[in-house]
Amino acid sequence: MLRMGSTSSLSIVQHAVWLYLRFSLSLRDVEDLLAERGLDVSYETVRRWVARFGPAYPQRLRAKRPRPGDT
Repeated sequence: MLRMGSTSSLSIVQHAVWLYLRFSLSLRDVEDLLAERGLDVSYETVRRWVARFGPAYPQRLRAKRPRPGDT
């Protein structure tokens, strides 16, 4: 079972949200991919993670993108 609060759980949440957003997978697909790695996480949990942490991903990507005129 996944215990929240540890560094490894943070990386699992980040990876699940990244999989969902980057590859346009369904929540159940992400659930299956995590299960292949030995993680028992429901699709509903992935949905909550995406709803909570998903909006931060585009913001961080835009912040890292070089500005026009930068070399």
